[in-house]
Amino acid sequence: MKKSVIGCMAAGAIAVLLCACGGKKDANTVKVGILHSLTGTMAISESSVRDSELLAIKEINEAGGVLGKQIKVVEEDGESDPATFAEKARKLLQDDKVVTVFGCWTSASRKAVKPVFEELYGLLWYPVQYEGMEASPNIMYMGASPNQQVVPAVDYCAEHFGKKMYLLGSDYVFPRTANRIVKAQLAQLGGECVSERYVPMGHQDFSTIIEDIKTEKPSVILNTLNGDSNIAFFQQLTKAGITSKQIPVMSFSIAEEEANIIGAKNLAGHLVAWNYYETTETDRNEKFVADYKKTYGSDRFTGDPIEAGYIAVYMWAAACEKAGSFDVEDVRVAAKGISFTAPEGTVTIDGGNQHLYKQVRIGKINENGLIDEIWATSGAVKPDPYLSTYAWARGL
Repeated sequence: MKKSVIGCMAAGAIAVLLCACGGKKDANTVKVGILHSLTGTMAISESSVRDSELLAIKEINEAGGVLGKQIKVVEEDGESDPATFAEKARKLLQDDKVVTVFGCWTSASRKAVKPVFEELYGLLWYPVQYEGMEASPNIMYMGASPNQQVVPAVDYCAEHFGKKMYLLGSDYVFPRTANRIVKAQLAQLGGECVSERYVPMGHQDFSTIIEDIKTEKPSVILNTLNGDSNIAFFQQLTKAGITSKQIPVMSFSIAEEEANIIGAKNLAGHLVAWNYYETTETDRNEKFVADYKKTYGSDRFTGDPIEAGYIAVYMWAAACEKAGSFDVEDVRVAAKGISFTAPEGTVTIDGGNQHLYKQVRIGKINENGLIDEIWATSGAVKPDPYLSTYAWARGL
């Protein structure tokens, strides 16, 4: 299902409204950057995160802004290309002189902009789960670190489906690093990686891989494909007659928006690992979902990265208020230990690594394209991006 015209028009209207400050009003505004892929293979995922960030900014502006100033958005399109992300990040920081940036999805794009933010001492709020093994002073990590997604998902699969795992991913840093973690964990569990396959971003023909899956007969497929490759993979998997009852797929980058574009009939019964779902039962989430759909259309869905983008804007605003400043270093220091009552529950920035304490949730995609929580940790889990508390992860 494609996004509604009304939803796209609403996103555009919010962007125009937020960018329409100029002239004499500049003294009463503060500029922030939004940097996501609005075109290319990653637009399927990133455009909705951008929408949630715009929604949060709109809400904050309507409530009086930050430190008495209205937030003015400068938006750039990363075009699903890491080099373009780096170029646009430099423009936002150097030319537009934004005080912070909300953006990126893939680890390739984050790795591309990281040296730019460190060189120019900017601050990026990154909204997506990732492979870990990083903690930059110039990045606030709003998504899950591997101990808050990948590791518990592998444990769950091993316990419920078996230990013969097929690893399929897009050919870039997140899938390769995540699968290095998975293989180390599998060795500790006495499991087996029956195959490890990678395809280029945007890849569409999975016939050879599906034949390999039929041959290997894994207990479960661990899917780290990103972007619109997921559409082709799941449609072709369904056409080949491989259902979730035969071989379940555990995905790390499919949320509700992607599920409904791929098609519920192709995903029903398959699994995902995140920290938040549209169906998460909190009072704050009920309002968030209602506001998001009111703004962008009743046929739109929320999801984990969407919610993380929303969290990022509010946590940045809270850190600015605490610091009494928009200065990057002041805000970065003030952010340590800040908590926010988010749609997923209370999240807190770990002062040591700038990641969030987050609850882990395993979900199953239902026939309506929503995700039902089937397992969760009892509370928020401390982020461990380097997996330093796992003996089997030493040397990774």
